[in-house]
Amino acid sequence: MNLTLTDEQQLLRQSVREFAETELRPHVMEWDEAQEFPRALLEKFAALGLMGIQFPEEYGGAGMSSVDYCLCIEELARVDPSVCLSVAAHNGLGASHIFMFGTEAQRRQYLVPLATGQQLAAWALTESSAGSDAAAMRSTATRDGSDWVITGSKQFITHGRTGDVIVVMAVTNRAKGNRGISAFIVEHGTPGFRAGKKENKLGMRASETSEVIFENCRVPASQLLGAEGQGFINALQVLDAGRIGIAALSVGLAQGAYEAARSYAFVRRQFGQAIGTFQSIRAKLVDNAVRIEAARLLTYRAAAMKDEGRRTTLEAAMAKLYSSEIAVRAAEDGVQVHGGYGFVKDYPAEKYFRDVKLTTIGEGTSEIQRLVIARQL
Repeated sequence: MNLTLTDEQQLLRQSVREFAETELRPHVMEWDEAQEFPRALLEKFAALGLMGIQFPEEYGGAGMSSVDYCLCIEELARVDPSVCLSVAAHNGLGASHIFMFGTEAQRRQYLVPLATGQQLAAWALTESSAGSDAAAMRSTATRDGSDWVITGSKQFITHGRTGDVIVVMAVTNRAKGNRGISAFIVEHGTPGFRAGKKENKLGMRASETSEVIFENCRVPASQLLGAEGQGFINALQVLDAGRIGIAALSVGLAQGAYEAARSYAFVRRQFGQAIGTFQSIRAKLVDNAVRIEAARLLTYRAAAMKDEGRRTTLEAAMAKLYSSEIAVRAAEDGVQVHGGYGFVKDYPAEKYFRDVKLTTIGEGTSEIQRLVIARQL
């Protein structure tokens, strides 16, 4: 068991950290207020390989490992969790589904422009009445000659308005339950496909989220992604891998919140000394440092197992559950250490606090992670 990063991985971490500090840090609050993903970043992300981190070079990707992916996501989230969320959703959901289950022709047509940053991916599973119980979805896809006609709506979709390509799950055979759901690739601009309400969110505001609506949206049979009836099963496999990314995002966010609190604790003086010298403040900093390191190791273990081709349902759920929940604690403690300044936008603590809660909800709530873990145990 080797828990040491290679020289190449340490260089990767440093490169992404420098990029995040230079390109993201100065604009964090600007993008948060605008509530829009800055598409001008796509080209810059692509130059570092961040739009196709784990995809093979033959499809325009960077060909990195799952552990490398965690390093990239962690360093982006350390500075701006919301922009990082868009990168993770693009890589780990929409583009990943096409890579994992698409035909060679679909990979060439859709994955290449996604992996090279020319386009942005979206992934549509959740509905207003089918969140954790995704199999209760109402959206349907009906065969009509050589086409499929999709009808329904999806809720809380990252890049629902701005994504160039969206992977959507819909019921193709209601009688078969979970095995009657199929996945389809739909291009932005396809007649019958439009964005609905854009959500005004508490946090992660630079990562645009909206409803998407399908009204007799006709796509050719070649847009079926994976085997008919396997869409939901495939979606669960995509989520297994995607949860490792959310765990890494949580670790990075926690690290950023912790570092901000630690820095502030030795600048802020009360009663003639830095508040970081007080036992109560030190205890918060120490406990968070320990929890973050434990979360990081859980996450890297899941990623390493994925690199070995092993099933990670249990390990990914454990990493996502623990990392997201300790991140909430780190962000909360960060606000507390800042005191009144933690409640205003002049300091980074309040944004970490707003952003962090989504990590316990997105890609499977903490309650669902516990259900997944219980089943595995």
